[in-house]
Amino acid sequence: MKKHSFGEWMIAVRPWSFPASAMPVITSITYLFWKGAEINWIFGLWALVNIVIFHAAGNTWSDYFDFRKKVDAEDTFGAKTLTTGMFTEKEIFRLSLSLTVVATVAGLALMALTGLPLLWIGLGGVLCTLLYPMLKYNALGDLVILMAYAFLPTIGTSFVTTGAIDWSVLLIALPVGLITDGILHSNNTRDTLTDRRAGIKTMAMGLGHKASAILYGFEVIFPYVWIGVLSIIGLMPITTIVIFLTLAVAIGCAKTMMHSLEGGSGVIADLDVRTANLQLMFSALLTVAFIVAKFI
Repeated sequence: MKKHSFGEWMIAVRPWSFPASAMPVITSITYLFWKGAEINWIFGLWALVNIVIFHAAGNTWSDYFDFRKKVDAEDTFGAKTLTTGMFTEKEIFRLSLSLTVVATVAGLALMALTGLPLLWIGLGGVLCTLLYPMLKYNALGDLVILMAYAFLPTIGTSFVTTGAIDWSVLLIALPVGLITDGILHSNNTRDTLTDRRAGIKTMAMGLGHKASAILYGFEVIFPYVWIGVLSIIGLMPITTIVIFLTLAVAIGCAKTMMHSLEGGSGVIADLDVRTANLQLMFSALLTVAFIVAKFI
């Protein structure tokens, strides 16, 4: 078996995508902190590390099945770890399984310290990870992403850090989750032709390119409307309007998607990465806004 460098293992788990899972946790903690909740910071950090490990497991699990299903091939934009021969199928499968076991054990330990409700939240996350390939191939990938990287993490973070579920964290889950969903949606819109060749179905395929472009625009622009309105009516601190500093980036991403209607898939070759960066900036500014609001 080929010996791999640390850098190659990092490529395999796609760390550029980790903000999609990490930022909902971080933003939820600071939101609860702003609201005056007593935060267990150790449990919060534990939850953060755990969801990132689960995310890495999900990335490699998806790559394994995408390669076997020929969704990822030498001529596609997808992950290159298997299509280039950098890793074997067995190596990626074992890596994914190992990461899943580590995250599951850590999650069970955290549940033992916090309470049974975390079991059901965590079970939902595990099922989202394991069933994601099958659901993605049947046009349900976007829904899974919202559950796994928006609703479940924010609810779970609320429970482990405060001892109770504060359902208002869903106010954070929606805008952050929509941009996160935009990462997948831009990817699927770009890959429509090769996904059809592989015999799978995605939401982007069902909607068609124009409707998919409009949906993507909604996913990256509506979060600003949402936070703006909530700040005006007092459900968010006024400091959260700082997120509008990234509005030009979001508009640029939306314009790029619209340009792909004429320019083709190559125009949005890196739009998933750009959307991930947008999600990171948007969430980071929200995080700072809650901390600042707490002390002014």
